[in-house]
Amino acid sequence: MSEPTAQPASVTFDLEHLLPYRLSVLSNRVSNAISSEYHRRFGLAITEWRVMAVLGRFPGLSAREVTERTAMDKVAVSRAVARLLERGLVQREIHGDDRRRSVLTLSEAGYSVHAEVAPMVLACESNLLSPLSEDERATLDRLIEKLAGPGMEEMLRHI
Repeated sequence: MSEPTAQPASVTFDLEHLLPYRLSVLSNRVSNAISSEYHRRFGLAITEWRVMAVLGRFPGLSAREVTERTAMDKVAVSRAVARLLERGLVQREIHGDDRRRSVLTLSEAGYSVHAEVAPMVLACESNLLSPLSEDERATLDRLIEKLAGPGMEEMLRHI
């Protein structure tokens, strides 16, 4: 029988205090809490609502542009778009200037669903932020903007 391999000296890895982990857990908890209601009422998955939310704010985007705005995986966006097209909540049109490019918009039914889901999402956000003072909310917003600002992706590549 061979001797056990010596374990390398390890760095203390306190996962519970690692910012990316904490942000991911918070995001998942918030998204799941919000999505339970719009999934129950409209059968929408989180990815589908995110696509609809972006198209409600920025109609006429390509699927690639939706992917960029949401930072979601392109396969997840593609599947969400396909389901939304199938349900008639999104429509795809050929871009007027570039016949090779298609753009997405919410359909009339999509705008109707968006008009019901958006206030639910805003109310959930309000509840989430309710323990924070106005100053804390402003500070949180500034910090998020700073972390997500220009150069963030480049900085992370050098880690």
